[in-house]
Amino acid sequence: MKYIFVTGGVVSSLGKGLAAASIGTLLEHCGLEVTMQKFDPYLNIDPGTMSPYQHGEVYVLDDGAETDLDLGHYERFVHCRLTRLNNLTSGKVFEHVLEKERRGDYLGKTVQYIPHVTDEIKQRLYDVTEQNKDCDVIITEIGGTVGDIEGYLFLEALRQFALEVGRSNCCFIHVTLLPYIKAAGETKTKPTQQSVAKLREIGIQPDIIVCRTEMDNLTDGEKKKIGMFCNVPPRNVVAFCDVKHSIYECPIDLGRDRIDRIVTEVLGITVPHPKMADWQQFVGRVIHPNHSVRIAVVGKYISLQDAYKSIYESFTHAGAANDCRVEVVRVDAEALEQGNPEEIIGDVDGILVPGGFGDRGIEGKIAAARYAREKGIPYFGICLGMQIACIEFARNVLGLADANSTEFDKHTPHPIICLQEEQKHIETMGATMRLGAYPAHIKPGTLCSSLYGGEETISERHRHRYEFNADYREAVEAAGLVISAVNDEHGLVEVVELPGHPFYIACQYHPEFQSRPTHPHPLFSGLVAAALRHKKED
Repeated sequence: MKYIFVTGGVVSSLGKGLAAASIGTLLEHCGLEVTMQKFDPYLNIDPGTMSPYQHGEVYVLDDGAETDLDLGHYERFVHCRLTRLNNLTSGKVFEHVLEKERRGDYLGKTVQYIPHVTDEIKQRLYDVTEQNKDCDVIITEIGGTVGDIEGYLFLEALRQFALEVGRSNCCFIHVTLLPYIKAAGETKTKPTQQSVAKLREIGIQPDIIVCRTEMDNLTDGEKKKIGMFCNVPPRNVVAFCDVKHSIYECPIDLGRDRIDRIVTEVLGITVPHPKMADWQQFVGRVIHPNHSVRIAVVGKYISLQDAYKSIYESFTHAGAANDCRVEVVRVDAEALEQGNPEEIIGDVDGILVPGGFGDRGIEGKIAAARYAREKGIPYFGICLGMQIACIEFARNVLGLADANSTEFDKHTPHPIICLQEEQKHIETMGATMRLGAYPAHIKPGTLCSSLYGGEETISERHRHRYEFNADYREAVEAAGLVISAVNDEHGLVEVVELPGHPFYIACQYHPEFQSRPTHPHPLFSGLVAAALRHKKED
């Protein structure tokens, strides 16, 4: 097994995850089997209880693991199916160490950061290696910035690990910032030099330095200077430029400096040059589509780009498949609570209501669902967006004016959305969640069945606590709302839709977690296609 470790320096938010994923894409297109993982230094056990404002969206895997959003980049850029083993936080490390200490696993020894904590981190690398025996390369991104106190133990563990598996089997890539000082008219390399010096103090000499820069490329002089002061060959200094149109240009950008050749040389691997024709074709469709639509996303974290990251990427995938650019109109759900939907949402070709927790902005989302239903605007609800659609239908079609979810009103006389009986007495946050992949059976002849190409059973990832109340199933179906997919094992409603509407469908699961550049999710593709039809009709 060969290992690539991606660290970051100077500042955070440099795009380490995109750099790691892009390198994975290039290596995969060279014919290598690649898997990826993320080490995060924060003390949370996982991001599951964190606000999106803290760390962006929570990305859910098939096995129910709540992980960092960078794992979404990994699965979109590389054909790997990740598990809970592929995301490790300091909180998880310390939890495991303390559990072992309480059980007496350390046989009375004094438990210390080194070797016990670093051993736990190294063990995760060995576990992922064992789980992925068919892979050629494991790429590990280390969150945070070199010099941060909380990241030191991860870097020390990597130093030890490289010694254990052999330095020739490891490639260290350091991503840094090259700031451009406008007044001086110069790109400054000193922060990069100091960042690499900190890494070398720990005992890690990077093999490749990836420089994030606003410029179109690095000059030979800049590469030579960075190489000399950072102890790497100048050709191993690679520019990571700001891409003009889409993050999917990143592998092509890094490929210009032949980073795949440099990595494989460091690791002693002989492989063909990457065959990127399919990726370039996809990027071409993203950059130069022939059509465009405007789709409103009505959410409560709308000011933060990363809160709905996978949804926005799914629009990119579905747009490319429909030869269409999707312009996302971000609508704050709270603003809709006081205003007119027609004025606030404006002239759009589709409306999407995403998932979320808590009662903030709920009435605004309900107003958006009603506006879409009554005006014939294509509507797609995800998770909470499905529950919103059911509440709105119950209130304004069934005439149950006080219908609600018990999440927002514990005493509602019409709890069309509620906890299941077995959930009601669980108090630990997260323990009541339905997490990960669950199967659903699709009703033939429905819009859902058509979108999924006639498939009878699907598997989709979930992250929610409340469910459609089966007591209201007969009433809503009699009034015209079709329940088009159900989880047979638990009798839980997975998809609802409205026949006679141009496009009105909502699902309890999160389809955005399984959308890929070359395999867009059928529900997103359906929404974009419906939005295109709506635009032409207008």
